[in-house]
Amino acid sequence: MPNANEATSALSQVQDRAVSELLRVAPVADDLARRFQEAGFSLALVGGSVRDALLGRLGNDLDFTTDARPQDVLKIMRPWADAVWDVGIAFGTVGAQKEARVGDTDRSFQIEVTTYRSEAYDRTSRKPEVSYGDSIEEDLVRRDFTVNAMAVALPEKRFIDPHGGLKDLAERVLRTPGTPEESFSDDPLRMMRAARFAAQLDFQVAPEVVAAMKDMAGRIEIVSAERIRDELNKLILSPHPRKGLSLLVDTGIASYVLPELPALHLERDEHHRHKDVYEHTLIVLEQAMALEGDGPDLTLRLAALLHDIGKPRTRRFEKDGRVSFHHHEVVGAKMAKKRLTALKYPNDLVKDVSRLVELHLRFHGYGTGEWTDSAVRRYVRDAGPLLSRLHKLTRSDCTTRNRRKAAALSRAYDQLEERIAQLQEKEELDSIRPDLDGNQIMEILGIKPGPEVGKAYKHLLELRLENGPMEHDEAVKALKEWWAAQQG
Repeated sequence: MPNANEATSALSQVQDRAVSELLRVAPVADDLARRFQEAGFSLALVGGSVRDALLGRLGNDLDFTTDARPQDVLKIMRPWADAVWDVGIAFGTVGAQKEARVGDTDRSFQIEVTTYRSEAYDRTSRKPEVSYGDSIEEDLVRRDFTVNAMAVALPEKRFIDPHGGLKDLAERVLRTPGTPEESFSDDPLRMMRAARFAAQLDFQVAPEVVAAMKDMAGRIEIVSAERIRDELNKLILSPHPRKGLSLLVDTGIASYVLPELPALHLERDEHHRHKDVYEHTLIVLEQAMALEGDGPDLTLRLAALLHDIGKPRTRRFEKDGRVSFHHHEVVGAKMAKKRLTALKYPNDLVKDVSRLVELHLRFHGYGTGEWTDSAVRRYVRDAGPLLSRLHKLTRSDCTTRNRRKAAALSRAYDQLEERIAQLQEKEELDSIRPDLDGNQIMEILGIKPGPEVGKAYKHLLELRLENGPMEHDEAVKALKEWWAAQQG
């Protein structure tokens, strides 16, 4: 824990950052606040916006709270904003977009104004029951964590911090305004939010909060799959996902929302003949993140997280003392599809992640020998548009501490990528097709559309993969020879 001087210095630094950030958005925030004031209402910047301002990372998304009811908010916002939407009005939230000039640049602000409220779940409902409050203090006590329970009243810029959020922010710790049990009873999803903020902000979670998460883990079942998915995405896409995932596993929450992850804690046999699959998975996730390049990639990160989930179901102790996980990639792909579907992920993402899980061992199946043209074509064809991600996932899956072995695997994959590039120059690997299309097949064989056309197409595709492109006459000859054999 920091000493008194360090704490005072940290508080001073976050306050300085906040002043700088709030001055940056002042033209928009103050203008809106004056309109609420003229209508007889109060307005305050609140929650994540204040927290991010104090951290020096306030963006163009601004959250406000007010004593005005939603219909009054709409009346104030519509003449002022460039666009207004009320999809969240049932929860007391009105959204808006406002274009404004800040300094020398034009900015587009995404704004949400929410009426003072309190909300709680009952034990049979998946949706919060919303009731409106009459004071900002009443609103703040219902917030999830103290670092999100601060506000700045506008336009006077009066700082409101009844629960010591500024101190907790300086100490980088997550606590709840009231008791954790009350907070998590109000909305059990807050238990996942604790893990998400730990991962996003690299904060520690207070011991009493962790204890409540362990005691109340089962309450997460009342939350809808969609809300859990959205929170999980934010966690996985954060800078420190290991921190959040470990907290979910340690508190037992992962056993309800992503049970395949804690299941990777396989019991080690007495001779330790296989590595810790859970720890290996978290390392693979971090190594995949290091290869992303253009920002967080949800598909790649999910594939890294789920790539070995088939191992618990396929583990076998062989007679020679080895431990095997035969076909765990096939089993894992099916498990990934089932879990992601249950969490309501989009079909395309489910398909891509499952395919990456299925293919993540393909490279090792070829051994360390020279890659043939045929093997390269099939590897590229099977990966399709996921080839770049498969490269990253396969490289990330090497977590051996044996430097010579790791270097050999890296060189082998370098060679594969070189072979792909070489063949790419000669052939269109990204769109491998037979040398004759369906219409040509029907014309040459004198047949109508039907199963035979598909079989012929598949045969020519196999020839293309095995031997590379053929001249037209050569392809026609091969087709006729195949057809004659079918007739015989």
